[in-house]
Order: sequence, then C-alpha cells, then structure tokens
Amino acid sequence: MRTVIQRVLEASVSIDGDVVASIGPGMLVLCGFEDADGPEDLDWMARKVTALRIFDDEAGVMNRSVVDVQQEILAVSQFTLMASTKKGNRPSYVAAARPEISIPLYEQFKSALAALSGRPVPSGVFGAEMQVSLVNDGPVTICIDSKHRI
Repeated sequence: MRTVIQRVLEASVSIDGDVVASIGPGMLVLCGFEDADGPEDLDWMARKVTALRIFDDEAGVMNRSVVDVQQEILAVSQFTLMASTKKGNRPSYVAAARPEISIPLYEQFKSALAALSGRPVPSGVFGAEMQVSLVNDGPVTICIDSKHRI
C-alpha cells in the first residue's frame, strides 16, 4: 500500500464538474493498493497517517498530528501510485490491485482513518475520472509505502 499525504488548506474532488467531496484545513491522502496488501498494511498505514506529525505546534514546529489539531482528512484512491517506471518511459500498473481487491481495501482504509481520527472521512469515487484540487500548505508532501516500514 502506498500513500501520498499532503497537508492542505483545502482540497476537493470533482467528477464531471460537480464537487463530490471537500475539506478545509487538514490532509489529502492519495492511496494505492496492491494484491499483497492486507489488514496489517491498512492498520499500519491508518495509524501512521493519523499520527503523522506534520502540523505546527505553538512554536511553529511540525509536532502535531491531524488528530491533535482536529482537522479533516480527504481520501482519494489512485492506482497510479503503484506505477513501475523501471523499464522504458511508459509506466506499468501491473502491481496495482484489481478493483475486486482494491475497493474493499479502500473502504476499510477510509473506515480505519475515520475511527482513528474521530471524524468522517470524505472521499473520491473509486474508479471515476476525478479532478482533485488542493491548496498545499507549506508545501508539505509525504510519501509512505507499507512495504518499506524501516
């Protein structure tokens, strides 16, 4: 499982010009899944994301989590995070899990984020052609892979 986390002032997801989900200050979490991902990956990633200290404390130091600052999380599925660019210039997406595997993982991940953050987690629509808008705060962008925990 891979995520790209962006600290945002605001973010939204639109489909065909209609906003389907939006947040104010918080984090945008793009997430991609592979066949080998399981409950331990989801649990580890959800805990890592909600505890990630990327928000400023009173001294201006990134020392607070999204839970600490009581801000929102927007989750968007993105199979292209699983791209391999090792060979040639056209990315290969063979590592990305098929929808019958990815959809349940995505739903479980969103539920875990909501449970850990104590807030609903708005999201994009799996498999839809989406437009994601954001105002990156900082900018702060963090990439995390559950298979590379060390």
